[in-house]
Amino acid sequence: QVQLVESGGGLVQAGGSLRLSCAASGRTFSSYVMGWFRQAPGKEREFVAAITRSGGSSFYADSVKGRFTISRDNAKNTVYLQMSSLKPEDTAVYYCAAARIITIQAMDFDYWGQGTQVTVSS
Repeated sequence: QVQLVESGGGLVQAGGSLRLSCAASGRTFSSYVMGWFRQAPGKEREFVAAITRSGGSSFYADSVKGRFTISRDNAKNTVYLQMSSLKPEDTAVYYCAAARIITIQAMDFDYWGQGTQVTVSS
């Protein structure tokens, strides 16, 4: 079992930056593909970014490509999402998740955090 706890959300002006962190419990963090998803009010949860077990490959939604960077530190059991050039449409609750396979589909992720709110003001 993996427990995930996100942090780093908050209120930021458009064009600003935030870094989200997700701390994982357990000794098997490096065996999981990690992902970030987000859900805005009235919308479905959507994929943001994912990173493979070693961190050698990463994947991004088109809407965040070039602005967001996912990374992980397996020694610290933590995955990060560096968000830059933020836009009001990035406002959402951001969730980290863990999967046993390489995927960007929410249905394939086995463990989820509780989420952290990101609000971007115009």
